[in-house]
Amino acid sequence: MDGTVLIADDDRSIRTVLTQALTRAGCRVHATGSLSQLQRWVEEGRGDLVVTDVMMPDGNGLDVVPSIARARPTLPVIVISAQNTIVTAIRATEAEVFDYLPKPFDLPDLMARIRAGLSRRPVRGGADGGETRAAQPAADPAMPLVGHAPAMQALFRTVARVVNADLSVMVSGEPGSGRTTVARALHDHSDRRDGPLVVISPADAADALPAAFARAAGGTLLVEGPAGFEPGAQARLIGLIEAAEAGHDPSRMPRLVATGGPDAMADVSSGQLRQDLHYRLAGVVLPVPPLRARVDDIAPLARHLLARAAALGLPRRDLSDEGATVLRAWPFPGNVRELDNTMRRVALIAAGPEATADDIRAALTSASAAGMPDHAPAPSPAYASPTHASPAHASPPAHAPRTGPTTAAPERLGQSIETHLQRYFDLHGEDLPPPGLYDRILREVERPLIEIALDATGGNQLRCAELLGINRNTLRKKVNDLNIEVTRRRRLM
Repeated sequence: MDGTVLIADDDRSIRTVLTQALTRAGCRVHATGSLSQLQRWVEEGRGDLVVTDVMMPDGNGLDVVPSIARARPTLPVIVISAQNTIVTAIRATEAEVFDYLPKPFDLPDLMARIRAGLSRRPVRGGADGGETRAAQPAADPAMPLVGHAPAMQALFRTVARVVNADLSVMVSGEPGSGRTTVARALHDHSDRRDGPLVVISPADAADALPAAFARAAGGTLLVEGPAGFEPGAQARLIGLIEAAEAGHDPSRMPRLVATGGPDAMADVSSGQLRQDLHYRLAGVVLPVPPLRARVDDIAPLARHLLARAAALGLPRRDLSDEGATVLRAWPFPGNVRELDNTMRRVALIAAGPEATADDIRAALTSASAAGMPDHAPAPSPAYASPTHASPAHASPPAHAPRTGPTTAAPERLGQSIETHLQRYFDLHGEDLPPPGLYDRILREVERPLIEIALDATGGNQLRCAELLGINRNTLRKKVNDLNIEVTRRRRLM
């Protein structure tokens, strides 16, 4: 490898490691902890490639990229950053850097990228390339998109590439994984961000869709759970898309972004989602990984959520290393939403400024008692609770097929609840469970009852409310509070 590499990083150990590795590879290296020094080297004509950190003592590394491009249009820039967020990835892409790599990075990977940069040295679009559009301040999202895991970084890079494309996007994933946050980021960081963001869901009637489509003109139309729309609403939506595409003013066509389950084609195969609508909405598919698939992100994400909880008025807490270990062992079937709720509970119940392992266990135990999705992977035995009873004593999953009448005695439900509760009390040893047990147990029974009733009525909330003997608005509130995903389907008789 031949060439001169300019390194700007405020971490001396990183400068030392990179200098040694690049020198051994045959490169000449100039390293500094200052952006101003880096800019002087660039203006003097030094260097064949730049490696810069983002957060530096005298500024933001991404802010100097436009000036580097103006001074040296052919100089490749590689950005490395510990700010592993979707905003950083988008800003790096907008600045047209040669490459972007999150910290902590794999040294051989970075060396390969440096080698590619030195060999290709791509030319930028003109010496007077102009200042890159400043990134807008990021709003506090419902589910923060923070992640170093390869799957999340791949997602961030894809989002950055398609953010200003006119292609429709389908964001797929499990409930609570951050699908809506990704969808909103596609609007908030795009050229359409000054236009409207209009959200439609299966709760909207087919007759309301034309007005929503019209309001989204020049902005973004977010279609949440298209598989849950009635067949008539799906047909209406296709007609609106076709009419807009055939219109005389393409700029008034809203950008289409949809959210769906982990496998949208499964909805097509089952007949819940029209195939032609799927292909209209899924120009690009962005899969959001579940939290259990990115365990290394759990601790930094938890600290981020604790800081956000403090900004919302809850007590300020930090996360101990032992507490982080407990979090990493939990399967988080509710994904980031579950972690967010857990950290808010931790902020409230922790006795000191740092959340201990016991604080985390108490918060997780409280959450599991309040109800956990039946399809979730089983947690480790150390965290077993009544919700995670062994198979011999557990109730069948809410979505399990019911193949025939049960032969169990009528009192089996009561016996199961008694066993369930005794196990829960035993879990706490000589201590009592956290206060609020009555409401938590009611919620635990309420969730599978509503899920099974919705399954039996094909996802029709009106029929489900009638079956349960409650008001439809009450049912809708309980569905939202319990994070139950509703999917409309045709009942096969």
